[in-house]
This record gives sequence, structure tokens and C-alpha cells, in this order.
Amino acid sequence: MAGIPKLEYAVREHCKSSSKLKIHQRVHTGEKPYSCDQCGKSFTKSNNLVSHQRTHTGEQPYSCKQCGRSFSQSNSLGRHQRTHTGEKPYSCNQCGKSFTQSSSLKSHHRTHTGEKPFGCYQCGRSFTQLSSLIVHRRGHTGEKPYSCNQCGKSFTTSSYLTIHQRTHTGEKPFGCDQCGKSFTQLSSLIVHQRGHTGEKPYGCDHCGKSFIRLQTLKSHQRIHTGEKPYSCNQCGKSFTQLNGLISHQRTHTGEKPCSCDQCGKR
Repeated sequence: MAGIPKLEYAVREHCKSSSKLKIHQRVHTGEKPYSCDQCGKSFTKSNNLVSHQRTHTGEQPYSCKQCGRSFSQSNSLGRHQRTHTGEKPYSCNQCGKSFTQSSSLKSHHRTHTGEKPFGCYQCGRSFTQLSSLIVHRRGHTGEKPYSCNQCGKSFTTSSYLTIHQRTHTGEKPFGCDQCGKSFTQLSSLIVHQRGHTGEKPYGCDHCGKSFIRLQTLKSHQRIHTGEKPYSCNQCGKSFTQLNGLISHQRTHTGEKPCSCDQCGKR
């Protein structure tokens, strides 16, 4: 404030406050004055529009000094850097679990409360996070807004696109500190590390058997429920697992993809 007349300083501060108020009021009015000239999507803030436009241009101006990975937004870079430092500043006051993002902590709290405030109006399914609902809705609409600029394949989320792009680049940024094996996805590294620790966090409430992966638990639970969600479109026979259906379909097609490496018999 040194060197600035008091009246001028007061006017500046008032302008700052009034502009923030104006932006806040758009939450109530629904006004979104900043529109993307490529897809028409609108935003309440100009900086949100700038960030969005990078999904079209592919620009990623924020780079990690440790691994070189780039991001379209500075806050995405900040979150990523915590994967290197291991920092998890947001802790749950009920179970002590820590998170790299405040939004992740907020979503986690709902596992304790059971709250699922975001509901799909088409099928009634509810979610703990708005982002999960948005992605789910794309299953109804078929929308896949994120496209690979190398092969044209499209995806429902930007994270799926990022993972896919590593099939072109060969990048595997997530390395195991115990054996050195690397992975394209953080989730794959987490599952792999359970092989070292012996952790099996997914327990069956019918028989108590535990599993490393949630998907393995879901497949196992079908033994108890009798659910067979995978059906053959030729004869109608159903299966508890997708690989069971794939094997069955070969009885219709005659395909024999596995051959003996000694005699070639299939």
C-alpha cells in the first residue's frame, strides 16, 4: 500500500471485491458469458474457457520438472507432483486415510455417510461425485468428447485418452519402487504393489474371501448371486465372466486362437 493514496487503494479493493461478487452471482443466475467458438460450451469465468479450449488444441503448457509430463492446467500439475513427493495433505477425521486433493477427501467422506447426491435422471443410478455422473451420462448419450490426435479413437474421459496415448508413446510413468516394473496407469501400479505387500482390500461379505482387485471380487460374488451378465447373441447362453462368453463364442465361429508350439495343433 506504500505510495498509493488511500482513496485509490480503497477503489482498487472495491473493484476487486465487486468483480468477485459478480462472478459468484453467476452461480445463482446461471449466466455463462464465455463460450467456446468450437463446441459452444459456456463458462462463468474466462480462465475456465481458456483451460477448456486446450482440450481442442491439445496445448499442455504446464510441465513436471521431474518426469516431463505436461498438463493443460496448473492445478493438474500440482496434483501430479504429489505422486512424486508422496504428499497427501487432506486427511479423513474418521479413518485417518489421506488424499492428495480436497475433492478426493470430500468424495471419500461419502463412503462413511453413504451419501450419493448426484443422480442420473435417465436410469436413477446415483453417484458420490458429479464427475462420475457426467461420465455415466455419456454411456446413455454415446458422447466421447476426447479424441486421439494420432489414431482418431475417442474416449468418454480425458484420463482414458491420456492412458490410451501412452500406447503410441510407450510411456510408463508409474514405477514400482520395489522391483522397478513400470505401468501406464497409477491404478495398475497400486494393484501390482499389493502383490508385494499381500494386501487384499476387497472382501466378500458372503464367504469372507479377499481379493486384490475390486473387479475380481465382483466376478467372485456372482458365484453366490448366480448373476450371469454376459450373454451370447447367437444362442442366448449366459456366463458369469466375459472370458467365459468369449471362449463359448468360438464354438459358433470355429476360431481356435491357441496353438501348440511344438506341433502347431490348435
